[in-house]
Amino acid sequence: KLLQMLGAEVVLTSAAEGMAGAVRKAEELHRQIAPSVMPQQFENPANPEIHSRTTAEEIWEDTGGEVDILVSGVGTGGTVTGVSRVLKRRKPTFQAVAVEPEASPVLSGGQAGPHRIQGIGAGFVPGVLDRRLLDEVIQVTNEDAFAIARRVAREEGILCGISSGAAMWAALQVAARPQNAGKLIVVVFPDSGERYLSTPLSDPSPDASQAPMAMTGRARQR
Repeated sequence: KLLQMLGAEVVLTSAAEGMAGAVRKAEELHRQIAPSVMPQQFENPANPEIHSRTTAEEIWEDTGGEVDILVSGVGTGGTVTGVSRVLKRRKPTFQAVAVEPEASPVLSGGQAGPHRIQGIGAGFVPGVLDRRLLDEVIQVTNEDAFAIARRVAREEGILCGISSGAAMWAALQVAARPQNAGKLIVVVFPDSGERYLSTPLSDPSPDASQAPMAMTGRARQR
C-alpha cells in the first residue's frame, strides 16, 4: 500500500514460486520495459560493497574494535558478506554467523520450503553471498522468530521485524555457549516491525506464526 501511495504499480507473483518467482518476473518486466533499471540485489556486487564501506565501519567504531561475533539473517547475503570481508581482515578471530529458516535450510544443504520469516530464506543461494566467510549457519523455526520479535518489543521497547526476531533467537543460542562468555556479539536488525502490523507478528496468539505460509532451531557448524 505504501508503494501504491507513492505512485508505483505493484505486480504480485505466486507465493508458491517464492522469491525466485518474483526475481524472474522482475527480469521479465525489465526486458519488456525500456528504458528500465533492475538493481538485482541478489547479484549486484554493490550490495555487499556498501556494507563493507558503511555497516562494517559503523560496527567497528561503535564497538571500539572489540566485536567478536556477528549474527545476521541472510536475505540477499549482502550484509554478512560485506561486513565480514572487512572485520575478518582486521580481527582474525572474528566470527560470522548466518541465520536461515529451519523450514528452508538451503545454506545448510537442505531443500527450499515454505516459511513465515519474511526477509530471509529466499530459497536459493544468493550470488553476492560469500559462503567462505561464514563460520556457522543457524536454523530458526517460525515460532521462535515470531516469539522473540514480540519479546524484544515488550521487554526492550524495540519494534523489530520477523527476521530480526530470528537473528535475535540465534544470537541468544550463540551467547549461551560457555566458550562465548564475555564475548561481544552484534546482531543485525534489518527493519522495523511497523512493516508487519498486517501480518501475524502483531497477533500474540500461539497459532499466529502458523498462518498460511509463503516461500520465503538448531545450530550447524560449517
